[in-house]
Amino acid sequence: MELVKQVIGIDISKDTFDACLGTITEQQEQRLVATASFSNNRRGFARLLRWFEKLAADAPVWFVMEATGVYYEPLAYFLHEHGHPVVVVLPNKISHFAKTLEVKSKTDRLDAWIIAQYGLGRALEAWQPPSETFRELKELVREHLTVQKLLVEVQNHLHAKQHAQHAGRSTLDRLQAQSALFQRQLASIEEEIHAVVDQDPDLKNRIGHIVSIKGVGFMTAVTLAGETNGFAMVRSAKQLASYAGLDVALRQSGKHTGRATISKRGNRFIRTALYMPAIAAARFNPHLRPLYQRLVDRKANKKLALIAVARKLLCLSFTLWKNNTDYDPKYGIV
Repeated sequence: MELVKQVIGIDISKDTFDACLGTITEQQEQRLVATASFSNNRRGFARLLRWFEKLAADAPVWFVMEATGVYYEPLAYFLHEHGHPVVVVLPNKISHFAKTLEVKSKTDRLDAWIIAQYGLGRALEAWQPPSETFRELKELVREHLTVQKLLVEVQNHLHAKQHAQHAGRSTLDRLQAQSALFQRQLASIEEEIHAVVDQDPDLKNRIGHIVSIKGVGFMTAVTLAGETNGFAMVRSAKQLASYAGLDVALRQSGKHTGRATISKRGNRFIRTALYMPAIAAARFNPHLRPLYQRLVDRKANKKLALIAVARKLLCLSFTLWKNNTDYDPKYGIV
């Protein structure tokens, strides 16, 4: 029987990754050929290619992996640079597919086989690395978030010391110096981000569309753009919400249905960026405030109501970006 496709499913963690080679015939018969583990570095990447070359048959091959944080990126770039078609799949797609298989156990090698089966069973679209602009934007907004967290920690510590019964002068001086340093760094990072955006007229224009939503600021807009490669990673608002981890997971067991929660499997940087805008929108946005209040009254759960507002803001940002238009308040929010 003639093979029509080979897929190497890859399950990646921080230090290692597992690979599983699967094949499919014209009669749609799938077969697991081999599995192996490798270190998540360039030496491991080279070993992966040598391993595959020994096993490869005469059929197109695809390397399929999940978009897990930043751990997949070095391997994806390596394979792309060496001319191999790479497919980067949103994690929620793999988790949904795995549920259809009714797999009871969970290991890294089994996960790699599940990813391989996912690739074998459908038409695949090759991943394209983000442009230099979006790569730089993503790096800068993540650095900004890291420094911002450090600043908040230092300022909280400083506030506590200033109101303590006994606080050493030298301790206060160091905390104030740290606070000033982090503020200077934030200003420097923001200046770099503005420079990146200003160099690309189309990017600047589309960022402006997102900022036209009342309560959504510049840093939120650039975070959304940087974390989604200019929304090129997703095809729909529903897929975007799932990628961000703003989809709702229902806890269910037997006849008992538990309370709904967000999946939290998605991009935490997007969720963090939308937190404060969602709070502002829930209080002051004339279109989203009624939604928030209606959900609170019905569910008595302010957290889930706030998540719904964040999801609306995210999906609206996606629509404005794709349609290349500003927000028009008179049309409300769908």
